[in-house]
Amino acid sequence: MRRFFGARLTSGLSGLAVLLLAASLTSANAAEKLRVAKVVPFAWSFTPLDIGMQTGIFAKHGLDIEESASAGDAKLQQLLTSGSIDIGIGSGPGMAFIVKGVPAKAVAAMFGAPQNMAVMVGYDSAIKTVADLKGKKLGCTTVGSLTDWIGARINQKEGWNADGITMVPIGGMPPARAAIKTHQIDGYIGALETGYALEEAKEWRVITGATPFVDQFITHVIFATNDLIEKHPNQVKAFLAGWFETIAYMKTHKAQSVAISAKVLSLSEAVIGRVYDEQIGAFNTDGTFDPKAVAVLKKSYIEMGLLKDMPDDKEMFTTQFVPVKVSQQ
Repeated sequence: MRRFFGARLTSGLSGLAVLLLAASLTSANAAEKLRVAKVVPFAWSFTPLDIGMQTGIFAKHGLDIEESASAGDAKLQQLLTSGSIDIGIGSGPGMAFIVKGVPAKAVAAMFGAPQNMAVMVGYDSAIKTVADLKGKKLGCTTVGSLTDWIGARINQKEGWNADGITMVPIGGMPPARAAIKTHQIDGYIGALETGYALEEAKEWRVITGATPFVDQFITHVIFATNDLIEKHPNQVKAFLAGWFETIAYMKTHKAQSVAISAKVLSLSEAVIGRVYDEQIGAFNTDGTFDPKAVAVLKKSYIEMGLLKDMPDDKEMFTTQFVPVKVSQQ
């Protein structure tokens, strides 16, 4: 009886040890929560966040993503400043806010020239060409945003001054659609896929993409708060590893990527498939900051009146996390 009791006790202790070990391993491997916000909710170029979450890529890197979206660059920088988010996925021009004191840094470049942006007008508008935009009002998300700068770039390329395009900060798609219907603005600069979708619905028409007016550029970057960079650098590394692994996945899994992003954006797979073909090549694959593109960005800050002097690279971004090594699928 003693031997039997001892065996049961030993077995019980062994089972307890296993449970304790399992609990310890679970605790050690528990996913770390990371609050991540897109600068706007409706752009295809930000859906790698959703694709990485839904395919388990971020989870594989030990992250539990809490996703949200803002309503433009200024709003995103406010979220970073208040500490409401840890990571922001925003625009290259948004780095000017960092120079002005936002407690964050860009930690990776993630999208090159703005192949994802376009000028759109109402479907029945008399505006048919870029020349017809002279003297018109175009909506943008916020002052100092990428969309704002593209409007200024068109003016510059076309040689227009005060009689050129007037930019109107109006926010995201719902107010823009309402403003075009009521003729408060003549058009809007926004995500190309939105233009394709509204063109399909015969509500808007795409007049031009942004690339004829912008050659070398960093359209989008990934921001991290200074607090996250200083106290939790491994979380920054994990997020970037997950992000760029997702980009690699998207390049080899078109059908799956199109299906997920179409559902996220509530757009047809036909529209997203067209966007995928046109834009997939613009994604940065390792996060590095191209010096020539950075130089164009700095010049844009002066042109936009966002900054008076050319900023130092270190004021805007850090290179401590790039290039990112991407694991093979």
